[in-house]
Amino acid sequence: MPDHIHYAPRSTRIGLIVPSSNTNVEPDCLMLCPTGVTIHSARSGGYDVNAIPDSTQMRKFVRQSLDQSCKDLMDARVDLIAYGCTSATLADGPAFDTAFCAKLTKITGRPAVTTAGALVEAIQHIGAKQVAFTSPYVRKLSAESVKFLSDSGINVVNEIGFERELSSLEQNALTPQDAYEMALKADHSDAQAIVISCTDYRALEAVPAIEKALGKPVITSNQALMFACLTRLNLPYRDMAAGGRLFTATKALA
Repeated sequence: MPDHIHYAPRSTRIGLIVPSSNTNVEPDCLMLCPTGVTIHSARSGGYDVNAIPDSTQMRKFVRQSLDQSCKDLMDARVDLIAYGCTSATLADGPAFDTAFCAKLTKITGRPAVTTAGALVEAIQHIGAKQVAFTSPYVRKLSAESVKFLSDSGINVVNEIGFERELSSLEQNALTPQDAYEMALKADHSDAQAIVISCTDYRALEAVPAIEKALGKPVITSNQALMFACLTRLNLPYRDMAAGGRLFTATKALA
C-alpha cells in the first residue's frame, strides 16, 4: 500500500446479538458509534415474526441456545457481547438478567451487556428516581417491565402503551413520530425522565425532539445499550447529539 494513503484504525469491535426480524437496533447503534469502533451482528431467530411477542414467547426466545451466535461473534474477535433484545430478559426480572449476562461472559470470555440491564444503568447514570415508561409491548410484558425497573430501585409513575397488541413486524414498522407522540402521552409531572423500551422501536431519532418538548432526559433501549457498551469498553461517548442528554450532559438532572 502506498505510504500516502491514510486510514482510520478499527481498534474495537462490539458483537451484537439481534433478534432475526429486528432491523432498528443496528442502525441506532451505528448512530452512536465513535470512530474506531465497529459493530458485528449475529442474528437469533426461531420465533414467529407475525405473532404477538408476549411474555411466553420472550421467555422461550431468551432460553434458546446462544452457543452458535456467540461462536459466530467470537470468530469476528469481538471485544464485548451486547444482547440486543430488551424484553427477553425484562420479562424475568433483574436476577435472571444478571445471570444471563454472566452466562454470555462465561460462553465467550468477554464482558457482556444486556439491553434490560443497560436501561437501568442509563437511568441511574442520569440520576432519575422516578420515570414515565412507554413501549410497544403487550400489557403483561409492559407490566413485567415496570416491575423490573421497580425491583431495580426505579419508580415508574406512569405507564402507557399502544391501544392494540402489535406483532414483531408491526413494532418494527413504528416511526420516530410514533415514539415522539407516545412519549408526550406518557409524561407525568412526577417523572424525572422518559423511558422508551424495545430495541426494534425506532425511537432514538425522536430523542432530541422529545427532550426539547418536555425538558427532561429520554432513555431508549438502543441508546442505553450503546451507552453501556462504551462505558464497559472505557471509550469516549460525550458530545454525541443523537444520543440526547445521556450522551451530552455530565449529569442529565444536574
